[in-house]
Amino acid sequence: MRVVELEARHVLIPLRRKVTHASHARTDTDNLVVRCLLSDGTTGYGEGVPRDYVTGESIDFSLDLLRRSDLPAQLAPCDDFVAAAHLAERLRLAPVPDDDRGIQGNAARCAVELAVLDAIGRAFGEPLMNVTRLVAPDLYEPREAVRYSGIIGHPKGWKARVYPLVYKLAGFRQVKLKVGIPGTDDGKRVRQARRWLGRGIDLRLDANEAWPPAEAADRIRSLEPFGVTSVEQPVRHEDVAALAGVRKQVNTPVMLDESLCGQVDAERAVAGGWCDLFNLRLSKCGGFIPSLRLAQLARRHGLGYQLGCQVGETAILSAAGRHFAASVAGLWSVEGSYDRHLVRESLAVEDITFGRGGLAPALVGSGLGVTIDPARLDGVTKRKETLLG
Repeated sequence: MRVVELEARHVLIPLRRKVTHASHARTDTDNLVVRCLLSDGTTGYGEGVPRDYVTGESIDFSLDLLRRSDLPAQLAPCDDFVAAAHLAERLRLAPVPDDDRGIQGNAARCAVELAVLDAIGRAFGEPLMNVTRLVAPDLYEPREAVRYSGIIGHPKGWKARVYPLVYKLAGFRQVKLKVGIPGTDDGKRVRQARRWLGRGIDLRLDANEAWPPAEAADRIRSLEPFGVTSVEQPVRHEDVAALAGVRKQVNTPVMLDESLCGQVDAERAVAGGWCDLFNLRLSKCGGFIPSLRLAQLARRHGLGYQLGCQVGETAILSAAGRHFAASVAGLWSVEGSYDRHLVRESLAVEDITFGRGGLAPALVGSGLGVTIDPARLDGVTKRKETLLG
């Protein structure tokens, strides 16, 4: 089985509502979708979500990087799914000058990796979750269902009260609240969220790099009485080393997100004692297999890890995240599959949005386990380029 065509698309995905956090606000998202065609006619799809304020990638950067990368030479024929998994792990894009973290290109790499694994998985009748069993057997723990966490951004007025209450009434067990948004009172927001959520729901906070290093410890301590279980990325990446001192002054576990995009980041975080937890997002971290390797590293060093998601993921990344969440042991929490609630076009025939309580079944079909509608994909495509074929 060999790859005969590889095509990259810039797709513009409008959101159903404005999403705001301390780093950015958006009403749509520019995503990268890669289509992979095999010699037997099987087609697979992958997706990446470039974010210049996370990994330094834009959609133009990603497309240019794919043009410069020698992908045809790396896509050798595969006789089985085992060979495909190892081929996917070896995929490398063209080097980026001055990228000492090795992360500029992660979204593009993720899209290519998922497209290849989806196509070859379909050809051999293997679901994506089996990649975990093949390349990270120490993490492999298959389950029949996944429970997603809720996320509260910056609702205003009556919505600030209703959103937490809706999550409570819907049976969610975990909720993440965005804090550090300019012009807001974090103490008031967390107090209000806790009041409406009740004490039985796990409440995490995400500051999205909002706080100055000198204030981070005080800000976290002021919110600890509300029973928060972690604080995500309290400071800018440029100030991440300050978290070693912050952790000594607070009781709440600190999670890295914008400062945890690849292997170099992870090794530096461990060596510097900067965090207790990793937030793994498939696009941000370079794909399914690189995210598995980061989970393994965290586990070896006694750190926790969760599966996060990018705002505006379509069903392609949602499905990949579902396979990750349904096969990886020890996840602190799981975010994603907001499809119907957030994006106006999920691209898939099937609706894989989570249900009541955040519950969603594992996907059992081969590859990603979802059917991408070519007409829907064409409808959101702004441009496309042939990389192979």
